[in-house]
This record gives sequence, structure tokens and C-alpha cells, in this order.
Amino acid sequence: MRGFDPAPVVMLIALGGLPGAGKSALARSLARRIEAVHLRIDTIEQAMRNAGFTVSGPEGYLAARDLAEDNLRVGRTVIVDSVNPLAITRAYWRETAERLAVEFLEIEVVCSDKAQHRRRVESRDAEIPGLVLPTWQQVLDRRYEPWTTAHVIDTAGRTLEQGVSQAEAIALEAAGRSRP
Repeated sequence: MRGFDPAPVVMLIALGGLPGAGKSALARSLARRIEAVHLRIDTIEQAMRNAGFTVSGPEGYLAARDLAEDNLRVGRTVIVDSVNPLAITRAYWRETAERLAVEFLEIEVVCSDKAQHRRRVESRDAEIPGLVLPTWQQVLDRRYEPWTTAHVIDTAGRTLEQGVSQAEAIALEAAGRSRP
């Protein structure tokens, strides 16, 4: 893995934030850069809906938690990409990392420029077939408990590359490494 050589560190990275903040783009790019598994809750939950299931609670998070655990057990770093709006959903990841004795990192992705955030929400396309994206009002009305333990990456006015570089630096620091 670039940045994690010579001995890879197995890590669980919980990456969250409101819809439209830029977390999925950041998670995908970071996963490519550090050769991690990328688990996106939206993908899991939409697959469940497509199979005829009702998703009304933590089902997608629980499925992702179990998939993360499988991948961590075989020595893969895992990035979980989700809104992660509640302390209880964040606890799934922390408890999984503790149980498996792997490094754990929380990153909250925000877009502090409300106008830019709104433009992103209103102009984006669903990358997942069948996924209904939230409106700006739904994003504003969403229950979202403050994070107290996460590193924050603000995507407002920044390129994706800048955000990924910041996330990689945070991950390297958490792993006790520095950039080569």
C-alpha cells in the first residue's frame, strides 16, 4: 500500500458526514490510494431495497459492520462510507475495531460553505441505480448528532486531491507512520 509500506497496518476508517459533503468521492479516492476496501452504506441499503426488503433502521450499517469485520480479519484496511448521523452507529465501528484489535480512525467530512453544499446536493446524480437522493431540505432536517471524536476534513473550496491528501496524512499519523 502506498504510504503504509513496508508492513501494512490494518485499520478501520469510519468516514461520515451529511449528504453532499463529499465523503463518497473522498472515500473512493482514499481507498484507491491506500488499497483499502470501500464499503458504502448507500450501496448496501439500495441493494437491500432492490431485493424487496424494507430498510428502516440500522440494517445497512449492521451488514457493513459484518463485511468490514470479514475484511479486517484477512488483513485489509476498510473504509466505511456513510452519513453516520448517530453516536450509536459510530459505536458499531469503534466496537468492531476494539474487538478485532485494529487501528480505528473517525473522519467527518463537512462542507462549511452552505451555498456550495446546497449546490452539490441539488446538482448531483445518483451513482447507484434506484437510489433516491435527499433534497436540500431533507439534508437540513436530518437528525445529525455532533461528532466529538472525529478528525474533520472541510471540502469547501478545496479539490478532491487536497481532501484525499489530508485524509491520507491523518490515516498515516493514526498508524504511526509518515509519508514516504
